[in-house]
Amino acid sequence: MRDARTAASAEAPVLLREDKDAVAILTMNRPRARNALSEAMLQALADALDALAADRSVHAVVLQAEGPAFSAGHDLKEIAANRDRAYYDWLLKECSGVMTRIVRLPKPVIAAVEGVATAAGCQLVASCDLAVASETAQFATPGVNIGLFCSTPMVALSRNVAPKHAMEMLLTGEMIDAATAMRIGLVNRVTAPGDVRREAFSLAARIASKSPLTVRIGKEAFYRQLEQDLDGAYAYASDVMATNLMARDAAEGIDAFIAKRDPKWEGR
Repeated sequence: MRDARTAASAEAPVLLREDKDAVAILTMNRPRARNALSEAMLQALADALDALAADRSVHAVVLQAEGPAFSAGHDLKEIAANRDRAYYDWLLKECSGVMTRIVRLPKPVIAAVEGVATAAGCQLVASCDLAVASETAQFATPGVNIGLFCSTPMVALSRNVAPKHAMEMLLTGEMIDAATAMRIGLVNRVTAPGDVRREAFSLAARIASKSPLTVRIGKEAFYRQLEQDLDGAYAYASDVMATNLMARDAAEGIDAFIAKRDPKWEGR
């Protein structure tokens, strides 16, 4: 496969990063291509997420996009130009790697959605821990309309919304509006147009003010317990909570609550 970094080097960066306080803001920057998840975009997202995982100064992440679309999904021009099974296997592995990086990142990721998020773009929203959407945002998994069932977007979608809602989106390929997306659990909040970035950053900043250790422990535990049966989940969660209680930040938080003062987090 060609090196996505080289392909993008002659163009404007496909992904921008800005750090504000303890929040990192990632902005997909292919507005003319509707922020399609090209090879270069997937590589840039993977690199950025790897860097963020090791960056102790960042406690939360906002993922947003320039232009009228959050993301239109895979770059169909690249797919049409590479009709090869080995290429498809590689591309889908790269895309899945970005989605799992988001879930496994030891800090929360909040999608700020203006415009449309379709196919793998909808998968990207579903993979984020939280999502804020504009009233004008729309979501779809429309692969069925072009003979290509959204099988990989289905993985993230079905872990966010009830099975019948997920199946309706996957089988019809129809757009749903932001209000419907919030009702079925795909997004957390809906804002007036133009307020999405402010609301997403405000939410990220509130989370970033908590103990980074506690947030990391909690995010990992949330996803791990979901895959277990009830008894296993309680056993696992009890072990996590007992370990958490031994942490310095937990002792500080409890002492601060009793003393009616603000806690001073150390991240340990």
